[in-house]
Amino acid sequence: MRIGIDVGGTHTDAVLLDGDQVVSAIKTLTTADVSGGVFNALEHLLDDSAVETDRIEAVMLGTTQFTNAVVERRQLSEVAAIRIGLPSGRGLPPMTGWPGDIAGELGGHAYMVHGGTLYDGRPLAELDAGEIATVVADIRRKGLDTVAISAAFSPMAAAPELAVAEQLRAALPGVNITCSHQIGRLGLLERENAALLNASLLAFSDRVVRSFSEALVRRGLRCPFYISQNDGTLMDAEFVRQFPALTFASGPTNSLRGASKLTGLEDAIVVDIGGTTSDIGVLQGGFPRESNVVIEVGGVRTNFRMPDILAIGLGGGSLVRDDGHSIGPRSVGHKLVTEGLAFGGSTLTATDLLVAAGKLDLGGDARPVSLAPAVVANGLATIGRMLNQGIERMLPSKDRLPVVLVGGGAVLVSGELEAAARILRPEHAGVANAIGAAIAQIGGEVERLVSYSEEPREDAIRRLSREAHANAVAAGADPATVRIADIEETTISYMAEGSTRLRLKAVGDIARINKGVAA
Repeated sequence: MRIGIDVGGTHTDAVLLDGDQVVSAIKTLTTADVSGGVFNALEHLLDDSAVETDRIEAVMLGTTQFTNAVVERRQLSEVAAIRIGLPSGRGLPPMTGWPGDIAGELGGHAYMVHGGTLYDGRPLAELDAGEIATVVADIRRKGLDTVAISAAFSPMAAAPELAVAEQLRAALPGVNITCSHQIGRLGLLERENAALLNASLLAFSDRVVRSFSEALVRRGLRCPFYISQNDGTLMDAEFVRQFPALTFASGPTNSLRGASKLTGLEDAIVVDIGGTTSDIGVLQGGFPRESNVVIEVGGVRTNFRMPDILAIGLGGGSLVRDDGHSIGPRSVGHKLVTEGLAFGGSTLTATDLLVAAGKLDLGGDARPVSLAPAVVANGLATIGRMLNQGIERMLPSKDRLPVVLVGGGAVLVSGELEAAARILRPEHAGVANAIGAAIAQIGGEVERLVSYSEEPREDAIRRLSREAHANAVAAGADPATVRIADIEETTISYMAEGSTRLRLKAVGDIARINKGVAA
């Protein structure tokens, strides 16, 4: 039995699964004290199901806490940024192009040293131990305990970053370090930015992991817990402490994975409708299609592996204007239950349109909504038009795909959608994100530039498959269950014949471990 919990900005969703069966589910408002909200969700699930705590094998958590910390510029540590790449790159030092407020939160401590490699592993310049020692001395003088290290083409040749990290640890015991080759992809500036954001969250990550662990212990759970990554896989507690930034955008990812589980579809469009936005994503092979463009997080350009998500300003709390011809992007959000017409408020929302049309019964103390027929017709047409346009933008080809509706706002779609081959509204769609967290596997990824003229394609894939397999096992996967889930090949122009960017992702089931909180 597993518990899946997804902590969103508005709601915390939780499910208890027995194999594939949903035993209990709950959707509650997220509390300011996130661990308190997690505890309350656990309390409800276990009380409702009457399941003994020792039957729970694992708890899976999806959280927006780290994304929110970056967006809101809070809980961030000062970071020393060391870039290995001189004599190249002088004109664009670390944190170039960052918003001033977040750059200030990280302290603006930037160092550039000689070293790094070219794409084929040849040295760009030799590391200078004396130069690095000078940097270390200044970091010690400033009292910094967190460092992000980046080097040119480090995903191809990590040795320069590892050498500097070793020198830092020898001189500064207990220092927190993020090496860019462990978290970002090819593209120095964006990978460096990703490493800096991750490093700034390391201290906060330790507190979050400890808080979640305490919430489980308070409820009598002695099982391990895992946290969702943004590629649809899981990290164990120790891995999260090192790579908190890999949780960015894990909420939409969980919804897509949950939709796949609930419908059995591996290729589909998933529309996750919440209180403020509708997130539209594409399932390919049961996992979210990943974005191949630069992603901004809190105004900072990064090259994280991120799901390809189109967010449109349409949700259950979206404001309706102009006689129904305009809906969103403004929303009453979680205040829908007090400000919407159906709840005695004075604001016309998308939910009120469905109530007035007789297509939605909220039950309880909800009130009837009376609107002019033209307003209702216009509003429903606007909802359909917005969703159809979003789906068409995300289709991978001209062929239509099944569309799966999930999320608490899925009730907004009462009829068919022209852009969909068919529409599916699975049972438990409102907590698909928590189900996605509960069923997730452990993953590992590797990316390299290879030359098929020097190494046959089959040999290169075999070699990188072993690396991806090892990375998945290191993250907590059972070696016997690991498989290659995705292979991405991109030919590189203007380079040696046969030069290809090769990325592989491996996934596997959680390794069986002795019970005991992983913290």
